[in-house]
Amino acid sequence: MPLFSVIIPVHKVQAYVRECLDSVLSQSFTDFELIAVDDHSPDGCGPILDSYAEADPRVSVIHLAQNGGLGPARNAGTRRARGDYVLYLDSDDTLTPGSLRAIADRLAATGDPDVLVFDYARTYWDGSTVRNIRADLLDQDAAPAVATLAERPGLLRLLAVAWNKAYRRDFLQREGLSFPPGCYEDTPWTFPVLLTARGIATLDRVCVHYRQRRAGSILTTTGRGHFDVFAQYDRLFAFLDGRPELEHWRPELYRRMADHFAVIHSSGGRLPHSARAEFLRRGRQHCLRYRTAPSAACPRQPPRLRLRRLLVRLGSHRTFRLLSHAGRLYAAARARVRQLRAPTRKAALRAHYTLQRRRPLDPDLAVFSAYWNRGYACNPAAIEEAVRTLAPHIRTAWVCAAEHAHTLPPGVQRLHPGSAAHWSALARARFLVSNVNLPHAYRKRPGQLLLQTHHGTPLKHMGLDLRPYPASAAGMDFGKLLERVDRWDFSLSANPHSSVVWERAYPAAYTTLEFGYPRNDLFHTATADDVTRIRTELGIPEGVTAVLYAPTHRDYHAGWHPPLDLARLAATLGPGFTLLVRPHYFYDAPCFHDPPYSSARYSCDARFFHGAQPQTPPPAPPQPGNLLDVSAHPSVEELCLASDVLVTDYSSLMFDYANLDRPLVLHIPDWEAYRAARGTYFDVTAEPPGLVAYGQDELTDILATGAHDTPHARELRAAFRTRFCPYDDGRAAERVVRHLFLGEPLTALPPVLPPAERQPAPSPAACRRAATGPTATPTRKPPEPEPPSAQPVPAN
Repeated sequence: MPLFSVIIPVHKVQAYVRECLDSVLSQSFTDFELIAVDDHSPDGCGPILDSYAEADPRVSVIHLAQNGGLGPARNAGTRRARGDYVLYLDSDDTLTPGSLRAIADRLAATGDPDVLVFDYARTYWDGSTVRNIRADLLDQDAAPAVATLAERPGLLRLLAVAWNKAYRRDFLQREGLSFPPGCYEDTPWTFPVLLTARGIATLDRVCVHYRQRRAGSILTTTGRGHFDVFAQYDRLFAFLDGRPELEHWRPELYRRMADHFAVIHSSGGRLPHSARAEFLRRGRQHCLRYRTAPSAACPRQPPRLRLRRLLVRLGSHRTFRLLSHAGRLYAAARARVRQLRAPTRKAALRAHYTLQRRRPLDPDLAVFSAYWNRGYACNPAAIEEAVRTLAPHIRTAWVCAAEHAHTLPPGVQRLHPGSAAHWSALARARFLVSNVNLPHAYRKRPGQLLLQTHHGTPLKHMGLDLRPYPASAAGMDFGKLLERVDRWDFSLSANPHSSVVWERAYPAAYTTLEFGYPRNDLFHTATADDVTRIRTELGIPEGVTAVLYAPTHRDYHAGWHPPLDLARLAATLGPGFTLLVRPHYFYDAPCFHDPPYSSARYSCDARFFHGAQPQTPPPAPPQPGNLLDVSAHPSVEELCLASDVLVTDYSSLMFDYANLDRPLVLHIPDWEAYRAARGTYFDVTAEPPGLVAYGQDELTDILATGAHDTPHARELRAAFRTRFCPYDDGRAAERVVRHLFLGEPLTALPPVLPPAERQPAPSPAACRRAATGPTATPTRKPPEPEPPSAQPVPAN
């Protein structure tokens, strides 16, 4: 007997059914059967299902003699099911990767409850995905972990559907639950399930992608079929009549019914215009039939909802329509005010900026930003920290939005992007530092010094070199790009390769500073204690190999689509490995939604070495297993320090990581496609920093056998490090501050330490040996900065 029976009713979805089936059959968890029910579909769905059944023994097909709708089709699948748990999936929706594994793990962790409720996200034709707005109701930390509906009544407010739950099959048999015929069959199914379950658990993870079809679904079809909702509520209250012990739920179900009627009536595309008044009259009859005195347990609702229910109860179609029109007019008026507010504010800020530009420059003000104002990070953060140490007379300000304010070290002023204070600082600051370009409306003044730090050594084409690649350029205005580049005074370079690329891709009259990358200073100043602390905070077990997986984004993919089955990779490698997953910063959403895979949750304080340590360190996360989502961690540099090996593809992180002299593996299954879509400056497969894997099995073999750290692999990364890390010696930020902020000549700057004399931060294995050896290896400290000279700041 399998653990799961996944039941998929199928009718007129030939355009989507393959994707649905593949999303189930490609799951890393394989202990399931898939029962597809051909609901007498008139298109090609039947042959498609049969072909899948011939190819995979886990698939069985039921062909119904006539179309009966979702309810009867699901019942047919349930009768054949053999699994301990039953899941229903609509044939135009999909399971997300790793969902069945996450559901199985959660069921085991909660003692196999009657029902497990998991989350979903709506997916749209344009590729966008929006998570359920009531995801907070699925909080796994709520006590008790397994509850009845009386203990978690908020679950009634979730969308009443069958496909966001896993059901114990013997629970369904015990309660005699089945689906009725009709269009709104989920209503008299969902509520009885929740009311009768003796144990309900939740899983705070998106397991289903709920396709929002432009046409063909019940919600986008206009007709009298929506009157079926009245028969379904008759069935629901008939069920309640037969269960006196559930009578106290009647007031809450009545409110849900009135809300449901109001939603259908106010949805413009469901009811024919001529049927709206009749629909509300029928709604009034149902309200009179089933209304009961409000329960004290029912929380008081907002006035808007109470008014809407009152209009449904009274059957006031005209008043309902009048208020709906008034609401739309009010919303339109507010939108118009917002439209006028934006240009008015923009004009006022433009005038403010013009006035500020007439004021004298502030010689002691420096403004920093990184990654389009996403927070305190990268080279600008390392330089800002060094400014506070070496040039304390300089006041620093950081541009970032409120949601990233927690990343700033104590004492650093925050400038909200686009605010009057932001434009004042841009107008008057002597120094400006960023790893991306400043707003196009910014106009550089004589005497201002602008440092472009960049944010990685380029493998992929950048700047003007993107002109032959329109898909990657994405409508870039190269003329405006050059206008912004013309504002640069200095361009920071990590190696000669970068210098050549920047000067060709961003041609202008700036000065190239081959000082190394300040963000990599940490790799030469961190101690064994630092490495151990970071691994402890991440929850990495003692003695395991931590693999940092950090792929870059693809211009030809929308959204986060890792080319690896991460759950399968972690499971195959086993408990001797921990897989840290770090997507590109373009993707703000976490990698996973299931807490066993995302228990490394961070407060995002400025905890990395380019800023102050937090006053109160966050508690260590719970034991996370061997797959960790570290997308929210504020410092990729700390993640590098905590890891034993880096797995990446085309990310510039490989050039930074090479400073640590630790194993690197490239996983590049789409090398030819990537190079064709974006272009690369050299063939990384011919000059790799380590071994190269073109598929998941090959990558798994490299890691599991230790081939990633053989003498051949060490030779590859040594050559790579020699070529791309000539200036990274731990003092790059100091050189920037002394030259740019303190005006010291190039000849007076600290010389670059030869690569053979550098000591990168100790690896986790070296830290363990030092801690257990007969004599502890002394920890290293950052090099002491030399006292600044009195040289004047260079003229622009």
